[in-house]
Amino acid sequence: MNLSLQLHETAKTYAEKPAYYFMGQSSTYAELDEAITKFASGLEKLGIKQGDHVALLLGNSPHFIISLYGALRLGLTVIPVNPIYTADEIGYILNNGDVKVVVALDQALPLAEKMHTLLPKIEHYIFCETKPESLANAEIEKLSVYPKMKSFSNVVTSGDLTFQGLELKDDDVAIILYTSGTTGKPKGAMLTHKNLYSNAKDVGDYLKMNNGDRVVTVLPMFHVFCLTVALNAPLLSGATMLIVPKFSPKEIFELIKDYGATVFAGVPTMYNFLYQYPEGNPADLKSLRLCVSGGASLPVALLNNFEKKFNVLISEGYGLSEASPVTCFNPLDRPRKAGSIGTSILHVENKVVDELGEEVPVGGVGELIVRGPNVMKGYYKMPEETVASIRNSWLHTGDMARRDEEGYFYIVDRKKDLIIVGGYNVYPREVEEVIYNHPDVVEVAVLGVPDPDQGEAVNAYVVSKNSGLTKEQVREHCKEQLAKYKVPSTIEFLEELPKNTTGKILRRALKTQITQAVGKYDF
Repeated sequence: MNLSLQLHETAKTYAEKPAYYFMGQSSTYAELDEAITKFASGLEKLGIKQGDHVALLLGNSPHFIISLYGALRLGLTVIPVNPIYTADEIGYILNNGDVKVVVALDQALPLAEKMHTLLPKIEHYIFCETKPESLANAEIEKLSVYPKMKSFSNVVTSGDLTFQGLELKDDDVAIILYTSGTTGKPKGAMLTHKNLYSNAKDVGDYLKMNNGDRVVTVLPMFHVFCLTVALNAPLLSGATMLIVPKFSPKEIFELIKDYGATVFAGVPTMYNFLYQYPEGNPADLKSLRLCVSGGASLPVALLNNFEKKFNVLISEGYGLSEASPVTCFNPLDRPRKAGSIGTSILHVENKVVDELGEEVPVGGVGELIVRGPNVMKGYYKMPEETVASIRNSWLHTGDMARRDEEGYFYIVDRKKDLIIVGGYNVYPREVEEVIYNHPDVVEVAVLGVPDPDQGEAVNAYVVSKNSGLTKEQVREHCKEQLAKYKVPSTIEFLEELPKNTTGKILRRALKTQITQAVGKYDF
C-alpha cells in the first residue's frame, strides 16, 4: 500500500466529504482525487517518467497536495523545498537532487529566470497561478526560460481521468527530504513509500485520528512534521484538513472556533504565541480534543500553563526527517507525562545506548537510536554518511535521552549541544526549563561558549515581556534550582531569537549572530 493509492480508496468511501478547506474554498475527496489523477496524467504527457525527480517550491495550499500525490501516483520522487530559501540554497538542492521538474508559485518566476541556465537538467517549470492568467502569461513570455514554462492549471486540464497510476514497490524512494544542514551542506534523506505510509498510518492510529476530525494544517507542508501528522495521516483517516497559509494567533483562534477544529499540530513557538496572545479566549478552543507538539522540546512550564489556560491536552512527540519522522508520542489512553516525548509508537523501537552501543540502565543518559519500517533508506548520493547513521538497522539520532521505568522517553539535549563545564556535563535544555519557569520570560536559548578556566561556560539568551527584568534576577532564579556550575555565567536580553520556518529556535544561527556581534567567540 502507498499514500496515493490509499487516498484513491479513501475517495471512494468518502467521495462527498470535504478533504480540505482553504481560504474560504473547499474540495471533496472525489474532487481532490480527480485533480491528482489528472495532474499525474498531465506530467506523463510531458514526458516525465517513473523515477524522475520533481521539486515542490510551494507553501501550504491545495497545489502542494495535488502536486505531491500526483507525482507519487506517477512513481516520481518528490523533493519538497522551503520556498523562502535563497537562490543558492535552492540551487544546491535542485542540482544535488537531480531535479527534472519544478512546481512553484508564479511569484518565483524571477528565481527561475536566474537559475535556469545554471540548472540545465530541469526540463519543465510548472507555475501555480496566483495572478490573473493574462498577467501571468505576459510575464512568462518575457522570460528566457519561457519554452520550459508550463501552467499548473493547463497540466491538470491536459490530464486524463482514465490514468490508472503505476505499480509502485514498497522500497521505491517516494520523497527526498533535505535536512536543515546545521553542519555542512544539507543531506537528502530518502524516504520510501513504505516509510511514509507506515508512519502516517501508525501516527493516525496512535492519535485516534478519524473521519470526524478537522485538523489544523498550519505547519509548513514542506516540513516532515506537517507532512506526516497534519497532511498524510488526516488523508489516510478520511479527516478534513483546515489549511492555513501562514501562522497567526488571531487567525488560528478564529479558524478553530469557526470550523470546529478537533486537532491542532504545532511547534513550541506556536504554543507560546497562542498562550501569550492577549485576546486568546479559551472558549474558542473548546472544540479541540487534542493538541500535538513536536519539532523541538516543549518547555514544561509552557505545556502546563497552556493546558491550564485552555483546558486541552497537549501530546508531545518526537521525530526526525530520517524516520519519516515520528518515533514517539505521549499515549492518549494513559497519563501524559510533562517533559516526556512519550512511548514508542506501534511498530517502532526506541532505545538509549552508550558510546559502545550497549543499552543503558533505566534513568541513564545515552544516545537515542531508532528502528522500524519508518527509518529512511539512506542519504541520497552519500553512502558514507548513510553507513555512519544507520548501523545494524538502527538509526542513530544524535539526540541524548533517557527512559523511565514505564517506557517513557525524555530528550535531554542534542549530543552536539552538550556543554562541558570543568568536566561536568550541562544540558542546555535543563537550564532552559528552569529559566522558562520565570513568569517574565517568553523565550530562552542556552549555549556553551569557550572559557579559559572551565573549558566552556553557560550563556543564556532571554526574551522577556518585562523590560524591568534584570540579569541578576534571572541568575538568582537559576541559583534556586540549579547546581552552581549549571547557572549561566552570562545572561543577555534579546528582542527575539532566530527561528526556522517551523518556529524552531536555531541555536547555531544564534551562535553565528553572537559571534558577529561580539567578534570574540570561536564556536
